[in-house]
Amino acid sequence: MMKYVFLATLLVVGGAASVLGANVVYRWTHNMAQSPRIMPGERTFAMAPGSVARGGELTYPKEEREAAATRRNPVPPTPASVTRGGDLFGVYCTPCHGATGKGDGLVSAKFVPPPDLSNADLQKGRTDGYWHSYLSVGGAVMPAYGEALSPEERWHVVNYLRTLAQK
Repeated sequence: MMKYVFLATLLVVGGAASVLGANVVYRWTHNMAQSPRIMPGERTFAMAPGSVARGGELTYPKEEREAAATRRNPVPPTPASVTRGGDLFGVYCTPCHGATGKGDGLVSAKFVPPPDLSNADLQKGRTDGYWHSYLSVGGAVMPAYGEALSPEERWHVVNYLRTLAQK
């Protein structure tokens, strides 16, 4: 009789240990490392109507690019602004657009070639607000730089873009 009680106790303790062990294994393998990962700039969420983003500037989503295109550039195109924009262009834009903006960057050889930013017709057809919106929320292939560049820095890049057609 004692033998059966000992076996039953052993089975109960073993079962409880296996349940606790399975719980530890489940919690160990189902953690944040296996959750979906969203990189900065990968998704832009529409803000509530009438709200203003941190930093005090309204951000238009891609779907409202026409409304964003009506914005005026608050940063005058001074030589200092163009120089600052050129420095930022060299860091963020050169890999795809190339140093001259012609779309001959290193990435374009293995990916979809970007447009020639030095094209005067393209420059005439786009407003400063349009370029700023494109830098902020990205485009079909271009990533968004709204989190990497401040609004003022994006306007500096727009001022620099305007000089590419003149070169």
